[in-house]
Amino acid sequence: MFRHVFVVVALQILPAAGALEGPVKTESGLVAGSGGEVQAFKGIPYAAPPVGDLRWKPPQAPKPWQGERQAAEFGPACPQPPSPMGKLPNQSEDCLTLNVWTPAKRAGQRLPVMVWIYGGGFIIGASSQPLYSGEPLARQGVVVVTVNYRLGVFGWLAHPRLTEESRHHSSGNYGLLDQIAALKWVQRNIPAFGGDPRRVTIFGESAGGASVYLLLVSPLARGLFHRAIAESGARVSVPIRHRSEAWYGYRPAEKLGQALGEDLAALRAKTTAEILALAPSQGLDKSFSEGSEYGPIVDGFVVPGDPGELLDAGRVHKVPLLAGTNADEGTLFMLIDPSQGKTLTAYREDLKRRYGASADRLLALYPASSDAEVRPSLSRLLGESRFLHPTRSVLRAMARKNAKTYAYHFTRVSRVAEPMRLGAFHGAEIPYVFANLSVPLFGAMPLGPDPYDDRDRALSREMSAAWVRFAAAGDPNGPGLPAWPAYKSATDQYLEFGDTTQARSGIRAKQLDFLAEVFARMRAARRQAPDRQ
Repeated sequence: MFRHVFVVVALQILPAAGALEGPVKTESGLVAGSGGEVQAFKGIPYAAPPVGDLRWKPPQAPKPWQGERQAAEFGPACPQPPSPMGKLPNQSEDCLTLNVWTPAKRAGQRLPVMVWIYGGGFIIGASSQPLYSGEPLARQGVVVVTVNYRLGVFGWLAHPRLTEESRHHSSGNYGLLDQIAALKWVQRNIPAFGGDPRRVTIFGESAGGASVYLLLVSPLARGLFHRAIAESGARVSVPIRHRSEAWYGYRPAEKLGQALGEDLAALRAKTTAEILALAPSQGLDKSFSEGSEYGPIVDGFVVPGDPGELLDAGRVHKVPLLAGTNADEGTLFMLIDPSQGKTLTAYREDLKRRYGASADRLLALYPASSDAEVRPSLSRLLGESRFLHPTRSVLRAMARKNAKTYAYHFTRVSRVAEPMRLGAFHGAEIPYVFANLSVPLFGAMPLGPDPYDDRDRALSREMSAAWVRFAAAGDPNGPGLPAWPAYKSATDQYLEFGDTTQARSGIRAKQLDFLAEVFARMRAARRQAPDRQ
């Protein structure tokens, strides 16, 4: 049950005492960090500013600098629309930077490396958010890297003219190309920070978790990471937009790009504010229920095919995987968009529009007989169709490739969530993983000076140590850690992180089995799907 477990990380991954001395030499120049036993290096460029003629192009090498660069401040956040979580200050297209926290005493110490990819629907977010501070994790013996990548219309725009100018005959997916460029930077530079380029773990939540899944099927990411952790990831085994074809009832991504204008030079000449004005919400209002206008697409290059099909065919990188979801993934989105699920009639009509002949069966699995019952059922359906089902699909595909596959389910309801009846909501696990319980979640939902209790603190120690152990060994099991069974499709075993920590099996099997059938039929008929947007 592990209610009072004291987590001990294996001795071989603990850092030596002290810290790196002097500035660190990267391929672009010297960087000076700050801190004590854990040194922080913030705002390091891993690519050239994607501005002017480089807007909507793959990331280019950063320009070297002379002398010592003071890496004490985060770089700007990538441009994005305002969100329900608040507006991030200091935004700029010159945003392709990363941050490193290292407990290493010397270069070449070869500690495990964890590279964080933030969430936000591919439209919002930044590596500078306080919740993502890597210091507490680094204190457990890993080098932590957090990465900015282009968002929304700047990160995911496809356009026929962009496709024409590409030597790969592709456009869109610039945000994924940014992530890949950052991972290449890690391979070349992380030994100078005491990290091991042969033990790189990518981990992310929501859009970051989806990025992890997409990097697992992208041939461009081969060899750049060696373990993967996905928290509440989506974008696989569910409808995805195609660059030039009408899939799943979605307009081709290039058609969306053309709606902004045909003259590429004129678009590149516009200011950041003018581009944001052309696509004010960038689909943020639809990012969960329908899929936003701007996000990863099947482009034939970065993402070579439908991710669900690639997974089923075993066309994935054979690396250990740890993946999971939260018990109440849909509640936060229902809170953000109160217009959803207002009436029983609208609920039934929406299911028929989205799922056709499968609607009646879904109504039986997610029932509502009155207006008051709609929102809880819709919340459950949205969470399970967008997060639980895709995660189980990836776990099953990866388990066929590698026995080192592990599933979790987060069920802890803290006092942060109780007042708004959110349950174990989307993103609730992040402060536990980062051991950052003192940081307000997403800068919101404050609840006095300490909204967490002793169980929360013990749970954070368990989870963060298991994540670190997995990064070190490709297996979350170790001295002082909860026994975590490997995932097998036949048993659907997972580790529950909640009021207690225990191995269980079979999350919502009946519902997820049917959702798998629904999305398989949708994939088979993706070119004949009814119009969605």
